[in-house]
Amino acid sequence: MATSIQLRQIKKAYGDVQVIHGVDLDIEPGDFTVFVGPSGCGKSTLLRMIAGLEPITGGDLLIDGQRMNEVPAARRGIAMVFQSYALYPHMSVYQNLAFGLETAKMPKAEIAQRVQRAAEILKIEPLLKRKPKQLSGGQRQRVAIGRAIVREPKIFLFDEPLSNLDAELRVAMRVEIAKLHYDLGNTMIYVTHDQVEAMTMADKIVVLRSGVIEQAGAPLELYNNPRNLFVAGFIGSPKMNFMTSTVEAGALRTGGVALDLGRDVTGATTLGIRPEHITIVEGSGVKFADLTVDLVENLGGQTVVYATTRDGQALTIVLEGQRHVEIGSSVSAYVDPAKAHIFDAEGNAIR
Repeated sequence: MATSIQLRQIKKAYGDVQVIHGVDLDIEPGDFTVFVGPSGCGKSTLLRMIAGLEPITGGDLLIDGQRMNEVPAARRGIAMVFQSYALYPHMSVYQNLAFGLETAKMPKAEIAQRVQRAAEILKIEPLLKRKPKQLSGGQRQRVAIGRAIVREPKIFLFDEPLSNLDAELRVAMRVEIAKLHYDLGNTMIYVTHDQVEAMTMADKIVVLRSGVIEQAGAPLELYNNPRNLFVAGFIGSPKMNFMTSTVEAGALRTGGVALDLGRDVTGATTLGIRPEHITIVEGSGVKFADLTVDLVENLGGQTVVYATTRDGQALTIVLEGQRHVEIGSSVSAYVDPAKAHIFDAEGNAIR
């Protein structure tokens, strides 16, 4: 049975400096929840408070309905995987996996069974006799995850576990961790600054800024309905285009063009459009800007166009397939009005 976690007005202060400001969050049993946000937003601090590695200044941490604020880390039923592998260099992979269980004086037969099961799940059975120096970065990270699996915890916590890997390995390990969650069904919380990892792995994304939750929800909910400019700009790659706008006669004027969105735009000051929702083909939407093409990136499956509007605003466009667009040429940008986002002067979305 998977485990639920509730945070009720959780606060963290270092002396007079408040870094987590009354966080409320429900994590359902078996959910894969990702904390995402820029450096210094409090995501790792929040994770360490759940783990019991940081004392909680205020509020309540509940695991399966029981208050855990003062319960030692070892008794919370949690295993944590860190950014650094922290493997014992003089021990074999088997010994690294078994060490924590041996320290807990678990019977040898059960240790062997747990290590074997973890090795099968992570496909590291051929590596059990090797030392860490004989492993690649991805293999070392698998061993680090294996150390968590053998403890058979109720909750897995991951603190930027893929940061030390190269781009190709990051993608491969991302898939493996997602498969691991599917196979085990445990509640997992994963911290990253990489919103692509968040979008591809999470059941729920929690976007943090300066110790406050800006928005929490399913990945596509945040992508399609960001609450404010911060979330809109953080979720999605390349990031959403933001264009300074004014309201004239019920229409939004931006990029030198009046755009009728077919809905109330009262109070709007910013138009947001994702690069993949823009086209330069006439008849596939409503024109909202005339552009000069500054740069074109041909990626094979996509063509990325960087352009500037008449009034000097930058715009990124992602076109599917291989498209011939001349640098220096003049084009017009079109969008489906239903896919446009508008924000008020405070940066909040206007629904």
